[in-house]
Amino acid sequence: MTTPTVESAAQEQEPGGVPRRRFIGYVLAGTTLAVAADLSLGESRALAAIPSGPQIADAYDLEDLQTDAALPTAQLISITITKKGIAEFEFPRAEVGQGIITSTTMIIAEELDLPMRRVKVTLAPARPELLLNQLTGGSNTTFSTYTPIRVAAAIARQQLLEAAAIEFGTTADRLVTVAGVVRDPLTGQSRSYGDLAVGAASQVVKAVEVALRPEKKFKVIGKPHSRLDAEDAVTGKKRFTTDLQVPGALPTMVCRAPQHQGTPKKLRNKAKILKMPGVTHVAQVPTGIAVRAKTFGQCIDAVRAMDVEWNAGPADGESDKTVLAKLRAAEFPLAVPATPLTQTVDVDVAFAFRSSAALETYSAIADVRADSAEIWAGLKVPILAQQNIAQMAGLQQDQVKVHVITSGGSFGHKLFSDHALEAATISKAMGVPVKLMWHRADEPRQGRLHPMATSRVRASILAGQVISFEQRHTSVVTDFSHGLGEILTSTADSLPTGLGGYGFSQSIFLLTQQLPYNFGVVTQLLNETDSNYRTGSMRNIYSPDVAVAAELAIDQIAEKLKVDPVQFRLDHLKDERVKKVLQTVAKKGRWGRKLPKGMAQGIAVHKEYKGCSAVLVEIDCRPQTVKRDLGPETVTGPRVTKAHIAIDPGLVINPRGLEAQMQGGFMDGLALTLTSSCHLRDGKFLEASWDNYFYTRQWNVPPEVKVHIVDSGSSTPGGAGEAAVGTTAAAVACAYARATGSIPEMFPINHDHISFKPKTFIPPIPQSPTNGLKTAR
Repeated sequence: MTTPTVESAAQEQEPGGVPRRRFIGYVLAGTTLAVAADLSLGESRALAAIPSGPQIADAYDLEDLQTDAALPTAQLISITITKKGIAEFEFPRAEVGQGIITSTTMIIAEELDLPMRRVKVTLAPARPELLLNQLTGGSNTTFSTYTPIRVAAAIARQQLLEAAAIEFGTTADRLVTVAGVVRDPLTGQSRSYGDLAVGAASQVVKAVEVALRPEKKFKVIGKPHSRLDAEDAVTGKKRFTTDLQVPGALPTMVCRAPQHQGTPKKLRNKAKILKMPGVTHVAQVPTGIAVRAKTFGQCIDAVRAMDVEWNAGPADGESDKTVLAKLRAAEFPLAVPATPLTQTVDVDVAFAFRSSAALETYSAIADVRADSAEIWAGLKVPILAQQNIAQMAGLQQDQVKVHVITSGGSFGHKLFSDHALEAATISKAMGVPVKLMWHRADEPRQGRLHPMATSRVRASILAGQVISFEQRHTSVVTDFSHGLGEILTSTADSLPTGLGGYGFSQSIFLLTQQLPYNFGVVTQLLNETDSNYRTGSMRNIYSPDVAVAAELAIDQIAEKLKVDPVQFRLDHLKDERVKKVLQTVAKKGRWGRKLPKGMAQGIAVHKEYKGCSAVLVEIDCRPQTVKRDLGPETVTGPRVTKAHIAIDPGLVINPRGLEAQMQGGFMDGLALTLTSSCHLRDGKFLEASWDNYFYTRQWNVPPEVKVHIVDSGSSTPGGAGEAAVGTTAAAVACAYARATGSIPEMFPINHDHISFKPKTFIPPIPQSPTNGLKTAR
């Protein structure tokens, strides 16, 4: 991996003398200084292309929806300066490995003129007063919080200057701040922020006006910075949910049904289980039979010994083939027919179920009592978790305290509070605190899945011009019951859809999909059917599947018109920013260079989250590569040997963090196209744990992955957490099609080949490990 390069894009200069925009915020009442923000108050076109009208997401996208939803409570996000001169900030978002604690620390340090070591960012517990302002998802965290956090920090700095001016007997405008100290350059007087924190405090809430630091004076933002938690992560010091020691909370696991979403009828041998070593409690809950013991190993042994009578799940008798048949039957027709005057390009591909399990297991700690409940878990929608747990336990919402714990990944998984609600349900049933951990085998079989889908494209060409581009995406229902983070929008997802089947999923689809080409009449539509599965939006929601089908079609159009695929894209792209990222990877990756037979390059672009990305890959599909022997129960197949990623996410807070995001997104997209999927047979998913689920392995990773950051001159950040996923999936698919001369019917390309022996369903989990220390490396 290499340090990302930065490519500068041409930008218009603002006329001189334009004043900086000013913002209103509040100084809050308190013993030391506390502040908060208040924010409630042309594209070029290819001459050779037929212009396309704007799509909904061009004017208003998911970033806008989430940001606008957060605005009314932006003033409730506050920064406090302590007597020790530390800036403390409880961040109402979830750190799930994306590095937002580091980037947020950088933003506060920049605006407050503080060393980063003197900024303390922690995760806020569930705060119901924030309403729609405590959801982490959709690559929206930095986009929606960047300005409110800057405003709050700027107000704090301004108040410290004014407090110092009173002490020094001068005016604030002649004072300067340096590394947490206010100085008077004329007299040499100085006071630390800690010394001034009490004097700067207010006994009442008051509104103030403030100007933000100009970008040309940035010292922290835009500079590479290592993750603040990197050392703790690699040395094992970082504390996740299962590392916490909550008094009385003992290890707890659940014996789950063999079928997806099956439910327990009864445990036939409860007395025997209660007599097993270490076991303290057994309880039947809606999701299975829970057991609490002194160790997780004892829990595993108890789960394996259970004799349970099960009810069938809603997918009883279903398989990949039957689900795909239902999707095909539900597909919307393509509207533009082939005619003698037009040429037609059709692409029709399907996508298997995929697991969204993260590296950290699904875990939660719960202590539910008669008059209160306390929860610890990695949660991206803690307010909704609080509301659902209160409802389940028969408590008032303010009787439930939810702690948000740093997570080891999410990929959409932790948008749902399944683990927290299940732990609370078990604790209530047993009457004791529990530390719940899902077994790895539980996650692909009973956890959240990215839905199976089909995506069809038809492009009509007349006289060498694309006059229409239709895409019809048909999917198993994607669960959006997390809503916008609280119970009202959560409930809205479960209501019957409105006119024409227009519902929550349709809104998300329309707010995320942007085809950045001038292709005449462009339509991208979603239809969903079959709600028998536990699904989630996974990473990048619909975009990976939609982008794969669309970019494959674009390659096919270019081939039919006998135009180079890169040049064809450049001729038809609407947005100069997208052109820039495409040109960057084409140049850096040496597009068009000669490769051996069986190898090929692939390229793709994607526009979403107020930014854009392009990926160029080289793939090796030669027999000696595809059939290489890597041992039993492994997936080999084609190997991507080189990758170049160009990303323009708007203003970059931390280039090093952005590079890591792009690398991680690339690995996700690579796996989606080549190797990772779940197989459904008779209502059961065969995969169990990572040794069956073929996420990107080290031997599949390209030896050369380079990230290029393209500077568009934007003054605000866009979303970057998911930016490379769809682009990579599409680029790899295009490369594979060019190398083999054919487009697969199903992705990932290895889905039809099961290269592992499925683990047993009864018992539902493997034997507890006995030789872990001997086999550890």
